Amino acid sequence: MPKKDLTELARRLESHLGDPHDPASRMPYARVLEYDEREDYPYEFVNLIQRWGGADYSLPVAQGGRAGDVEVGFNLMRLIARRDPTTATAFIITSLSFMPAWVAGTDEQKRALVDAIQHGTRYAWGLSERRHGSDLTANELTAEKTDGGWLLTGEKWLIGNGRVADGLSVHARTDPRGGPGGYSVFVLDKRGTPAGTVEELPRERMHGLRGLDMSGFRLDRVFVPDSGLLGRPGQGLEIALKTSQTARALISGIALSAVDTGLRVTLDFTESREVYGRMVSDIPYSRRQLTECFADLMVADAVSLGAVRALQVVPEQTSVWSSVVKYFVPTLLERTFAQLNVVLGARFYLRDHPHYAIHQKMMRDLPVANFADGNTVVNLKNIALQLEGLLALADTADASVRAGAQERAAVLFGIDRELPLYRPWDQELFSRGMDDALLAAPDALLRLRRLAGEAKPDEREWLTRSAEVAGELLAHAQGLRERTAALKAALGRDFGQSAELFDLAKEYCLLHASAACVLSYVHSAAALDDPLPSGALLLLQLERIRRHLRPHEAVTDAAVVDEVMRVLRCLHREDLLFSYWQFPLAPRADLSAARR
Repeated sequence: MPKKDLTELARRLESHLGDPHDPASRMPYARVLEYDEREDYPYEFVNLIQRWGGADYSLPVAQGGRAGDVEVGFNLMRLIARRDPTTATAFIITSLSFMPAWVAGTDEQKRALVDAIQHGTRYAWGLSERRHGSDLTANELTAEKTDGGWLLTGEKWLIGNGRVADGLSVHARTDPRGGPGGYSVFVLDKRGTPAGTVEELPRERMHGLRGLDMSGFRLDRVFVPDSGLLGRPGQGLEIALKTSQTARALISGIALSAVDTGLRVTLDFTESREVYGRMVSDIPYSRRQLTECFADLMVADAVSLGAVRALQVVPEQTSVWSSVVKYFVPTLLERTFAQLNVVLGARFYLRDHPHYAIHQKMMRDLPVANFADGNTVVNLKNIALQLEGLLALADTADASVRAGAQERAAVLFGIDRELPLYRPWDQELFSRGMDDALLAAPDALLRLRRLAGEAKPDEREWLTRSAEVAGELLAHAQGLRERTAALKAALGRDFGQSAELFDLAKEYCLLHASAACVLSYVHSAAALDDPLPSGALLLLQLERIRRHLRPHEAVTDAAVVDEVMRVLRCLHREDLLFSYWQFPLAPRADLSAARR
């Protein structure tokens, strides 16, 4: 979808939902907090989004939906999640439950499911099990072949929408021996099953997303006709992993939204609170904290920008992009939120404050992005398994490979560039060493230096320093490759499961994030609106990444912080999303009294 059309769509949703701080709006924080306090499923808001047509933007156009680009649904969910991550999660679970059909279903199966979802049917994705967690090849729920179909028996647990769902997508063992080819995926209408064959398990209480239906179900020889099988028998693990790749890229939106809201309400405080004769925002220490949090959010935004668009541009590489974003973004932003708490002070701890209570809820809701659809360990392991190949190709790729990566990177990180058709069936489970972010990074550095030469004096200095810092970070890849090889030589067969390898995978994520920041700048700069792009912000972003490696060394000064604060204030005052997408948000009502 063209940038201007996506911006207008975002404007329409924001206008429909209204200012969340205004109790009279359709989705106000006051009501969100009431649902959270009672731990009630937010039917009111889920139905509100459904009636607006939100589901259509996560369903394929070819079968009656309105989804062309994945980033449309991703960004609409961000706008919902900035009000309530619980509602956004509850709503998106149905879309993610449709993904197995989008990956492997027939046209008839997709049309039937799209029609059902458009008429309000809720779905759950029956993947994880109590005893096995993320180990999908150990799943025990079975599907036994019978005349005309299959009999499903077993339990799924810790399933979003498990009790409230009308339909289920279920990952089931179809070969008693299990293994990679021993599983299949089925879709069934829970409402049409005989009494007693589906037992809904108790809802689990959670620290965050308190109103979400996180439960499960137990099946007892539930008949599913052959028409309910998605793809081929034995294709289930592949379908599940491709579905998870998409989920991992999209779930980062919850973390981005939580920090966007946390930063916004913190600014409401620091821009109006006077301490020791000056505004909190103007106290040097507080100002640096605010700008560092903003820079973290924009780092995460750049990584997410590439990962979401990678689903369409380079589906064969999504095993890397989705795992990087799923590990890196929530992990980074949990630390960012803790830093915001320091600035907001005691108000972050108040549950009933009419303006700041939402900050505390966002802090509790954010961690769902860390464990849903594969936790930190799962995603680091996926990167670790591919690390040698990724580092080798980044070091030795020939000119033609790099040229292809550069061409694709312009689309991956060019926010105004048109995307190819989303083809989830083309996603692959291993990238064969390809990561276009790292492969295109050297060219991006050259482009950045050229932009620096054309810029005004202050901007020229910041972009020149940014290129130096980015070059230093990306040069870290060679040492990382050498240490990976040395670790393998030292550990032998224990290499693949070693804790040290996981630490190396974390460092790889820093390289990818560094590349994403530079690529976002050089390929989206011309499409951004004032106050972006900003060389000072890019430099602070790179410093924040560099701090993971050199925690006590700064590369920015007070002038950089002041300029980033100018950018942040402008976005805040103009009611724009803290993002490269810069969506216009619902204008804020005058609630100055409530912010005290």
